[in-house]
Amino acid sequence: MPKITFQLADGSEKIVDAPNGISLLEVAHQNAIPLEGACEGSLACSTCHVIVDEAFYSGLPPATDDEEDMLDLAFGLTHTSRLGCQIMMNDSLDGLKVSVPSATRNMMVDKK
Repeated sequence: MPKITFQLADGSEKIVDAPNGISLLEVAHQNAIPLEGACEGSLACSTCHVIVDEAFYSGLPPATDDEEDMLDLAFGLTHTSRLGCQIMMNDSLDGLKVSVPSATRNMMVDKK
């Protein structure tokens, strides 16, 4: 089973097991990682935005146009940004490291 390292906004790291066939967002939720996922993985928001370590970014399948559109709304966008709901776990991602941004933009609710 692949191991994934989440670097949290406070700088701490959490290494977790990531079952094959589920999304990185689901892995985060199963392990109490603060990755929102307001649309529950339906590719309708950017709240599961993560920053993928350079060493793994090029090995991921390319982002779809729909994912790119949602990433345009993400807080703290970088050239290795992806949505956690679109990264499906498999053995080739063993050792993957992602950073969780310090904030999100949730366009699905009004936060006044």
